[in-house]
Amino acid sequence: MRVHVVSDVHGNSTDLARAGDGADALVCLGDLVLFLDYADHSRGIFPDLFGVENAHRIVELRTARRFEEARTFGAGLWAGIDRGTAIETAVRKQYAELFAAFPTPTYATYGNVDIPHLWSEYAGPGTTVLDGERVEIGGLVFGFVGGGLRSAMRTPYEISDEEYAAKIEAVGEVDVLCTHIPPDVPELVYDTVARRFERGSRALLEAIRRTRPRYSLFGHVHQPLARRMRIGATECVNVGHFAGSGRPWALEW
Repeated sequence: MRVHVVSDVHGNSTDLARAGDGADALVCLGDLVLFLDYADHSRGIFPDLFGVENAHRIVELRTARRFEEARTFGAGLWAGIDRGTAIETAVRKQYAELFAAFPTPTYATYGNVDIPHLWSEYAGPGTTVLDGERVEIGGLVFGFVGGGLRSAMRTPYEISDEEYAAKIEAVGEVDVLCTHIPPDVPELVYDTVARRFERGSRALLEAIRRTRPRYSLFGHVHQPLARRMRIGATECVNVGHFAGSGRPWALEW
């Protein structure tokens, strides 16, 4: 069996259409939406609505961790605009392209920038959406937990530590534990380009130590200090920033 795994697709539908080539299945760990590209400020929903100069400014503020200033600046731009409608319209356009690019079969969970309630409208019969659930692929049991934890970024699908821990508990013992965010280990959550610690899950780390899956697969941190490490019997792997690389990570057994 060969399964290709992607995360942090962020609008890259062109490479996504080829991500399953040569594999028996594709696994997607979320963040399909491209709201703002921190490497190219001309790409994404935000610059489409407000222009590149404003995108430069909000990236500058967020990178400097001046989150309150960033929120105030953003609020001024959104004044007089129906934010929910504008974002949902843009996200729907991206989802139509991205879900059409998924090969069959695809097993997917949400990232922190995704809008879960829209997925059922776009996921075709070849795409299985899982969150706090398990599925068997080629004789191995895969568990999926989507979303991120609450942070200063306030992205759309951030949930409480307690809700996240409950989903980890619901998955139980699996061979491959698939999440959007990493376990809460400094080397795995630190982004070397953004120069900040992203939020990882303590509940996920505890589950890895307790249930000892063969693999813990995740994304979320685009340029991690460490892309993989062992925690006990478990190989922990950041499968990569697919939007930038266009290449899936391969799991074979």
